[in-house]
Parts: sequence; structure tokens; C-alpha cells
Amino acid sequence: MTKQLALAALALALALAGCSTPDSRIEKNSGSFAGYPPAVQAKIRAGEVDVGFTTEMVQIALGKPDRVLRRRTTEGESEVWIYADKSPTFGFGVGIGGGGHHSGGGVAVGTSTGGDREDRLRVVFKAGKVTAVERRE
Repeated sequence: MTKQLALAALALALALAGCSTPDSRIEKNSGSFAGYPPAVQAKIRAGEVDVGFTTEMVQIALGKPDRVLRRRTTEGESEVWIYADKSPTFGFGVGIGGGGHHSGGGVAVGTSTGGDREDRLRVVFKAGKVTAVERRE
């Protein structure tokens, strides 16, 4: 069983290493980032967004959204960027096979995806600027 845990831990480490982070996105957009006010830079470094941010600022802070919706209201059109909860999930299973004494176990590491995923953050834009930030508590 120790070997399976080690392999699962390695898979998790590799998956997290490949993830885009605010630091990696800042590095790719260093020219734009350098022109932002210090307060905006601090929020982006922390992976946070605020009202008044541009689409570029949000992408540097949070990456690309998981989904994009268009909203039309009496106040006009807006765009909603949705970021899903991608926190790691862990599972453990034990099975017993027939035709003798066979048993097995395993550890699964993954992220919440598919139809059951929950939105952790919604960022609403109007005319290219953030007008609302909605967080799931």
C-alpha cells in the first residue's frame, strides 16, 4: 500500500507543479504588471481581484475562467467569469475479488470537475471592468 500512496503523492505534486500561479502569470505579463498601481499589484500577487480591475488584471490574478456567461439586464450587458472549486479531493477504496482471497486498495487524487462542481467565484464585468465579485462562503 505504501507504493500506491507514494505514486498518488507524486501524481499530485506533478499536477500542482503544472498549475498556473499568479507568479507565473505575472512573469508572462511583466510589462503590463509593472504599470499597475502598488495596491493592484499586491492583490494580484495574492490571487485576489477587486471592483475596477480590467479583464487583463483578473486573468493575471486568477487565470482563465472555467466558464463565461453573457448577462443582459435592464442595466445593459455584462459578462460573468466563473471559477470552479478545484480543490483536491481524496478517496480510498478497498475491494475483494472472487475466486480466491484477493484484496486491493488504492488512493485517488483529483479535482472537482463535471456537472457537480461548485462555483467558488464569479467576476462580473461591464465594459471591460469588474463591477462585482461574488464569492461562495
